[in-house]
Amino acid sequence: MIVKKQNHLHTSRRLKICGITRLEDALLASKYGVDAIGFVFYDKSPRYIHPENAEKIIQALPPFLTIVGLFVNPRQNDIDDVLAVCSLDIIQLHGDESADFCAAQKRRVIKALPISEQEDLLQVSAYDCTVLLDAKAPSGVYGGTGNSFDWDMLSGVKHRFPLILAGGIDLNNVAEAKRIQGFYALDVSSGVESAKGIKDKQKMKELCEKFCD
Repeated sequence: MIVKKQNHLHTSRRLKICGITRLEDALLASKYGVDAIGFVFYDKSPRYIHPENAEKIIQALPPFLTIVGLFVNPRQNDIDDVLAVCSLDIIQLHGDESADFCAAQKRRVIKALPISEQEDLLQVSAYDCTVLLDAKAPSGVYGGTGNSFDWDMLSGVKHRFPLILAGGIDLNNVAEAKRIQGFYALDVSSGVESAKGIKDKQKMKELCEKFCD
């Protein structure tokens, strides 16, 4: 009997695909074995999705896929309004949110921090939650630039909660990103897109394959 090999990510490192706007992209991410997908609820982002549309996608997904909602400098009622509509597992805060604001949330939190130099890493210890390190964007822009920062400065970085690496991860550097010690997961968005908010099937497939090599 021939058993068809299943496409799952056999690795201790986790992978999240962010900026999902279409059901077909979410289903492909699940098929290729990603651990989490992210929806952007920041209306200035080209990857923004209305909460009701995000929930339609969520309801069509298979189980055991973690759902993350991304916010930028939200008021508490902004988050609560989305939670009233969307079945989110985790909230990702990508703006200038304080440690107290993160701690007050009703869901688990990923706090994104912009990094461009060694001193920026000193922010990490202020947050009692998972921290995502992303490339610092120009003023007024919050992630999704496709740029990376100097990963050499990450040697020895530690946090009492999991760390996630983001920023410019794509087919060309995912293997290098995966090798960096101390990180629980990688977060990819523009690196698997054909256009902002539109995922490329082949790029996503190849990145997942390289990730699990």
